[in-house]
Amino acid sequence: MPYDDQIDLRARGEGSSTPARPLPSAARAAARVRAQSKSNIRLPAAPDDRQWHGATSPAEDPARLPTGRVGGGFSGGLGGEGAEDLGRSFAWLTLLGWAGLAAILASVLLICAGAAGGPSVLVPARTGGWYGWLAGPLRGLAVGPLSQASAQTLTLTMCAGYLAVLAASGTRARAQASAGRPGLPLWAIAATVVASNAILLLGPPLISQDVFGYLAFARLGVVHGLDPYTHVAAEMPIDPVIGFIGWPYQHSPYGPLFTLASYASAPLGLAGGLWALKAAAVAGSLAAVALTARAAGLLGGSRRFAAAFVGLNPVMLELAVGGAHNDTLAIACLAGALALTAGTRARPRAGALALAAGVGVKISAGIALPFLVLGAGGNRSVGAGGDRSLGTGGDGALGAGRERPDSNWRERGRVALAALAGLALVALIGLIGFGSHALGFLNAIGEQQQMVAVHSVPAETARLVGLSGTPRWWRHCFTAAFVVVLVYALWRTARGADWRQAAGWSTLALLIATAWLLPWYAIWPLPLAAVCADWRLRTATLIVCAYAVAIHLPLADPLLSAPVHALAQHGASGGLGR
Repeated sequence: MPYDDQIDLRARGEGSSTPARPLPSAARAAARVRAQSKSNIRLPAAPDDRQWHGATSPAEDPARLPTGRVGGGFSGGLGGEGAEDLGRSFAWLTLLGWAGLAAILASVLLICAGAAGGPSVLVPARTGGWYGWLAGPLRGLAVGPLSQASAQTLTLTMCAGYLAVLAASGTRARAQASAGRPGLPLWAIAATVVASNAILLLGPPLISQDVFGYLAFARLGVVHGLDPYTHVAAEMPIDPVIGFIGWPYQHSPYGPLFTLASYASAPLGLAGGLWALKAAAVAGSLAAVALTARAAGLLGGSRRFAAAFVGLNPVMLELAVGGAHNDTLAIACLAGALALTAGTRARPRAGALALAAGVGVKISAGIALPFLVLGAGGNRSVGAGGDRSLGTGGDGALGAGRERPDSNWRERGRVALAALAGLALVALIGLIGFGSHALGFLNAIGEQQQMVAVHSVPAETARLVGLSGTPRWWRHCFTAAFVVVLVYALWRTARGADWRQAAGWSTLALLIATAWLLPWYAIWPLPLAAVCADWRLRTATLIVCAYAVAIHLPLADPLLSAPVHALAQHGASGGLGR
């Protein structure tokens, strides 16, 4: 029966089996109003053919969502006290979200201002001296120095605020919109993300000395004429940067695109180079948030939730952006690939080029590349919000649901050629910049994998089962488990599973399996989890992020390895600041 005929029948009180003649449009509107006033039921608006397919997510546009179901939908059967109670619960949820935004912003400001107030463990680079250009302009607020206990409290407050924002912008956001309540607006989330990044830009580098390592590699090449893939910072002992770095005997593990781009910071001196690299990290963070939100909207999901999930995550803010890590640039490339491959005008070849550029920054960005290639052609998503983008039938678990085998290997071949072309271009740029050592960063990565971060999962589990140290065979067990997950995920993707979801699970498996786990690595799966409708992937990602936060807080010391073995503050010695 046509939709308008149903409205006419309900307005006249007749049964659904009696044929009815459609009324004129004005009469239909009047009949709708009369029916609503009599039955206190909100009838559904006329269906919108663009729903779930347009650039605007239904979760962001209440006008495009059905307002209820006849006979007891979400908002349809509620009247009187029920509607009022529901309205109050939505109001409290929105208020909780606003409080979460305020908590995040206040925590970021107090952490940065406190760290700028004087030398503290929050700024490991203080070993080179405490200068005004290192502390930044926030030192004028005279808040610090901040104690470890105070920093821990503020970090936990930030985490609580983050969970509150996710609750206000997550699974109940669509229900709020359908009830006529806008909830936590996107502009408020975006403003908090931008303000937090701006504050972190003005503060000193937190938790890590990595940013000075980037600067040291740049000065090796520009000032001293040494290749950072074959020489180490210790070979320039009189350079002023040497006192600020935590790993002077390591080669550069970063891709040629980032390494060559960082050369531009060397002529700026220590202060100018530091702030230029901090600005690059902030730009990468904001780009990752914007592109992830766009991808989520194109896939039918909530832009608000995606922006909050990535941009307000404490690991992203305090550890990645606060430490000015180039991981933000790598996930910006990943988020760009997600945006390029989403929607009805997906461009998987352009997405493959974006991921190839990410490999030129940091090789970890490349884990998603084979999944994108296998997901091309036969895995066109039509809406993450509706679970139809998943080759798993909406279940979320990687091994559950229905299969959709795909025979369009021609499209996959074209995407694979684009990926190879992008990687070849990165190699060519490296060859021009570094000659025969263009791929020297791969050797440095191999060196890293021979080391063990004390709070990596293999190291902690080895301690729990009573092993002496972290034996090689134990690490190989974790590596083998990762390979199994990777191969299975690739097989599932080739048979129609959502490539984003499979890449997300594989990235998590890599973080669990690697013996060289550093806290800021936990941001790697954030964009993938944000655009997928898999609540299991999102939950697992948040658990890994919680672990990343915990391993640099004093409260976790009794549960984890003795802090004396933690190589201090992620970069104070050895090579942990990578």
